[in-house]
Amino acid sequence: MGERVHRSVMNIKVGMLFYILSLILAFFSRKIFLDCLGAEFIGLTGMLMNIMSFLSVAELGIGTSIVYFLYKPLQEDNHEKINEVMSILAYLYRCIGFIIGAGGLVVSLFFPWWFDNLSTGLPLVYFAFFSFLASSMAGYIFNYKQLLVSANQKQYLVNAYFQTIAIVQSLTQILLAYYYRNLWLWVAVGLVFTIIGIIVFNIRIRQLYPWLDISLKNGRQNLKQYPEVLRKTRQIFIQKMKDLILYHSDEILVGMFVSVVKVAYYGSYMIIVNKLNFLVNILSDGLSAGVGNLLAEGNEKNIMKVYWEMTAARFFVMGIIIFSLLMLLQPFIGCWLGEQYQLEDIIVYLLIFNLFIRYQSAAVYIYLGSAGMFSDVWANWTELFLNLAITLLLAPTYGIVGILLGKIISFSLISVLWKPYYLFSRVFHKSVWEYWRGMTPYYIIFALFTVLSLWLGHLIIYKHASSFLSLTIYGAAVTIPLLALFFIMLFLFTTGMKYFVARKPAVYHILQHFTFNKNI
Repeated sequence: MGERVHRSVMNIKVGMLFYILSLILAFFSRKIFLDCLGAEFIGLTGMLMNIMSFLSVAELGIGTSIVYFLYKPLQEDNHEKINEVMSILAYLYRCIGFIIGAGGLVVSLFFPWWFDNLSTGLPLVYFAFFSFLASSMAGYIFNYKQLLVSANQKQYLVNAYFQTIAIVQSLTQILLAYYYRNLWLWVAVGLVFTIIGIIVFNIRIRQLYPWLDISLKNGRQNLKQYPEVLRKTRQIFIQKMKDLILYHSDEILVGMFVSVVKVAYYGSYMIIVNKLNFLVNILSDGLSAGVGNLLAEGNEKNIMKVYWEMTAARFFVMGIIIFSLLMLLQPFIGCWLGEQYQLEDIIVYLLIFNLFIRYQSAAVYIYLGSAGMFSDVWANWTELFLNLAITLLLAPTYGIVGILLGKIISFSLISVLWKPYYLFSRVFHKSVWEYWRGMTPYYIIFALFTVLSLWLGHLIIYKHASSFLSLTIYGAAVTIPLLALFFIMLFLFTTGMKYFVARKPAVYHILQHFTFNKNI
């Protein structure tokens, strides 16, 4: 129990450190890249990276299904079984890497029709795409061992190595973009640092797991001994496809239905959103393996206690993100890039609401994934086709608004209504009404503070924040007291936050005395 908590805390601490560093660097680099390389090139790279995300659907969810089979042998320190499972993973990921490469070659045949009007020219398009393709293939063929590290609750090692490489890469690209403004050089640097990252990480893996003996031949033969891998892979595949379309198709759809230049505008908002997603995922990456071990222990009381703790913690983190975005996002874009790069308020509000829908059910998805519950394939098909239908219906007329509505409507029906029922009935063996009784205080408190955030944003920040300095001063003056009050309200009215705070007894007793609240 103590070791699991310790590793989870380490994952979160290291993740937070690199989150802060990458967040600062991302905002600084975006401005440099737009000014020095142009909005068209930045929009192009955004579209190409989204195409790469679609090619990665060839992974089929194999990594997720394999990790499920690593929890028990890692807990038992069974090296022989771990080598069997990792050999299977190595064999499958080698196949995936070559499939992605072949798929990339086919997709590239259509570039003369898709990008014929770009001033950058087709040679650069192909050079950028094949560089991204080579990086993706190399990741599957050589970096699959990071799944073992993650399953062993040492995600902090993965973050430390790959995030450090990413930061050095970004700094190098910033300097080269500023001094040389060479698009070809910017792309080449990314490929070089991918190779460096692979070499450094694999050296560390050999030091960390000297007993690891991976054989592609044995992996192919051992696959027959694990029929559940392929069964769970088939179940996970459609979920991966759905997630890909919902979360990684934005810039492609904007390019198709609006313009490539608008991709750069929308991409600036998505940088902020993706960095915030990274912050939220720090909790998921740090805790998922721990939840898997917790479920394996079978302590029902502890399982439910941790579930509501995670819900409370995620809602507080969600409050930090959502309330801050409602008040600060538009003024920040204006100060950062200029008002000409701002999108309409309705787009911004829909983008933020889409984040809320995703984040509010995060604990549900963590528990389902850790329990290996992927059999509700029909739900993923329903969400996928509903999203496509709404997007194709609305996007030609309403542009980005239609794209976001497709995501919000389709995801809401499944994540808000079905997934909690699936978790509570199949994993917890409890009535879903227990879920809704527990969640009602969270929704009510969050709705009240959302209205308050909008009112304070328009009343104070929008009127007075005309520079980074004034935005920081007014933003801190409004946001910090608001979040403190939000935290206290969660502590007063939700059991999950009491459980969470009780892990620090000194803080718990102070809050208990301050709020005149009863013991849990």
